[in-house]
Amino acid sequence: MRFLLCTVFKWFAGFHSELSVLVALHASSGTLVHIKMLRFRIRTRPRKMASLEGLGSGPEGRLKRLRKHVTALIRHERLETTYAQCDETRGYAEKLITMAVRNGDRDKHTMEMADYWLLEKDLIHKLFKVLVPRYQSLPATATSIHRISTEYPGDGRHMGVLELKGNPWPPVRPQPRNTRLHLHNIQLEEAKKEYHQERLRAKSAAAAVPPEGSSVDGPAGSSVDPDPIDSESESGESKNSGDSSKR
Repeated sequence: MRFLLCTVFKWFAGFHSELSVLVALHASSGTLVHIKMLRFRIRTRPRKMASLEGLGSGPEGRLKRLRKHVTALIRHERLETTYAQCDETRGYAEKLITMAVRNGDRDKHTMEMADYWLLEKDLIHKLFKVLVPRYQSLPATATSIHRISTEYPGDGRHMGVLELKGNPWPPVRPQPRNTRLHLHNIQLEEAKKEYHQERLRAKSAAAAVPPEGSSVDGPAGSSVDPDPIDSESESGESKNSGDSSKR
């Protein structure tokens, strides 16, 4: 049963969803508990980030580097490092902010997690008094991650930027300019409108013209005037027949 629940949790964790699933098993009682999933794709296994704090630092060095990244992210609200470290730090920062928003500063476990991950203790006040009100009603993630260009010449590492939403820094991706009111775009819009109006008028005119061989007032041939050439030939034939009878 434990293996099945863990498998289901790993399967659901790879999807972007705001739903909650009952897939966690309490260690002591064996009962199901309620867990809210994160709103971004997470890895089922941690990355191999060896020697982050020097050769032979091991798992302790990995955690130390991640704690530094989380602290820097809460302090400056933007972090620039390798993309792998940004992606790994994002999960811990999102979990910390989610717990702070959900439980508040009166929950013992939440305060212990904040005290562990934030190396600068004045940031605990910022977490609960600044970030929690900012993300209280946010329906999406609290962080965003971007890929940036690789430095050349350099070691070729893929760089990234991890930032908190609503930060005071300029955007990483420049906002597209609104060129709808530029003169050439206005002229193009007017030309499109005229073109479509011409097509509609041409279609309506073609629909109003009856097809060949059809009449409007009655049956076929009833309202069509006779051909003047044919009428003249018929009148000539009648005159010739009259002359012959007189003879």
